[in-house]
Amino acid sequence: MYKKIVVAVDGSETAQQALGEAENIAKTYNAELRIVHAIVLTMGGDLEADKKTGQNIIDHAKSIVKLPNVETQLLISESGFGLIGIIETIAAAVADWDADLVVVGTANRRGLKRFLIGSVAEQLITQVDASILLVRPTKT
Repeated sequence: MYKKIVVAVDGSETAQQALGEAENIAKTYNAELRIVHAIVLTMGGDLEADKKTGQNIIDHAKSIVKLPNVETQLLISESGFGLIGIIETIAAAVADWDADLVVVGTANRRGLKRFLIGSVAEQLITQVDASILLVRPTKT
């Protein structure tokens, strides 16, 4: 059913849960898996430090996955700001690779926090033509 799966990671616990789900689905369908992390160029920001941090997040995620051929991609948004840049960059990567499933963790925010901060996961739904699996944080 799925041939190409993209999982977006940000270093959070929920992203690690999403990574586990993506790995299980990739094993089940013998699908290719690509781990992505997006950063946004900001005025006055330290691009090299952001790249290093992003690459560390990707490398850590890849070290957890027990599949033979996992691809990784550090995405850099030059056109958008904040969450919009991240969303557009991930959506473009999904389209460019022709992925048929995107797996992403969601912070499960509610109320004012959700309104003010927004949700990458929620916005991706409107931006990609692939199926999307939203992974909610586990309850403790």
